[in-house]
Amino acid sequence: MRIEIKNGRVIDPANEVDSSHSLFISDGKVVACGNVPSGFNADETIDAKGQIVCPGLVDLRAHLREPGEEHKGTIASETRAAARGGITTLSCPPNTYPIIDTPAVAELIQRHAEAAGFARVVPLGALTQKLEGRAITEMHALKKAGCVGVSNAMKPLGSTLIQRRAMEYAATHDLTVFIHAEDVALSDNGCVHEGAVGSRLGLPGIPIAAETVAVAATLALVEESGARVHFSMISSKRALQKIARAKFEGQPVTCDVSAHHLHLTEIDLLGFNSQCHVRPPLRTQRDMEGLRKGIADGVVAAICSDHQPHEADAKLAPFGATEAGISALETLLPLALRIVDDGVLSMTQMISSLTHQPAAILGVEAGTLSIGQRADICIFDPERYWMLDGYSMLSRGHNTPFLNWEMKGEVTRTLLGGKTVYECE
Repeated sequence: MRIEIKNGRVIDPANEVDSSHSLFISDGKVVACGNVPSGFNADETIDAKGQIVCPGLVDLRAHLREPGEEHKGTIASETRAAARGGITTLSCPPNTYPIIDTPAVAELIQRHAEAAGFARVVPLGALTQKLEGRAITEMHALKKAGCVGVSNAMKPLGSTLIQRRAMEYAATHDLTVFIHAEDVALSDNGCVHEGAVGSRLGLPGIPIAAETVAVAATLALVEESGARVHFSMISSKRALQKIARAKFEGQPVTCDVSAHHLHLTEIDLLGFNSQCHVRPPLRTQRDMEGLRKGIADGVVAAICSDHQPHEADAKLAPFGATEAGISALETLLPLALRIVDDGVLSMTQMISSLTHQPAAILGVEAGTLSIGQRADICIFDPERYWMLDGYSMLSRGHNTPFLNWEMKGEVTRTLLGGKTVYECE
């Protein structure tokens, strides 16, 4: 297929492109931007007037639930939801069942994603066997099977010595270590931010120190091991300050924040709203503003969805007994666009945080419209309003505090390798 996308505003931050050009695709790859290539005759022409044409979005953290929890979601259902959100590449953590601690599981996930055909899935391998925090996995074999990094998901490691050895081993294989920064002794089975709201609700709290202590310990081990580390879902201003200092000193560290931490705070828990039960917890207004400033300053490299679909029953118990997480693939882009409307980021900066910057963290060829690159493309109307409701959601999980919100900015078409995998009706 030869495709021309015309009349759109093409934004490709990796190549510093932001102008009204036609984009030309042939055999699943970008062949030109601007002038018509010699001998090019389009089989299909897409009119993107009034819309933005950008690289397909790259999501650093999405739980797909398969294998092991298909009642919550499958690779097919969740990558279909990703396509609706303009996401063409996503990374899944290793806490599936079975765990991604062998090449066979990593290969299975990639095969199922390829068969579904909605988005590319790049798995993270387990840092320790069965995520038990004791024995290190065979990272070389996991890397050969397609794992782009290693993580212990949200499971604690047995000791800082084990963490150091695992980080040293990952460094020898040039694998990024993805860290969920939480000191489990300090979090002590909490479920909300430790503060006034949590006390008022009578719910056990997780102090900010649980995050900052874990960040500080990891940064000390980065100096010792030379490992490349990415902090997933930072939630507090103080932890971000420590990471900013480490980056200033030249340490090989990056971090991301989830889209919901940029819009929700502990105040949203009032009424025991279990849809706002997330981990790390929603923190204070000051923390939310600190995260926004971190994105504007470039300390935060990416915005992720932290997509965690659940069945309805998972959110119906008393708050502390409900399962944490939000179904978030379909709201990633509109929530990021709200940051633009709030004047925190420019449109180009926002798209950069969803495309080539997370792609660079994963070390994958994505997030750019460079000539010769795969034609993974997101076309969206930044001014179109739409309603997020349970009838239209494509994810199997409808657990989101944004249900029935009016969203601004809708994906009209998503292309994966030059093939349309989602088109707005």
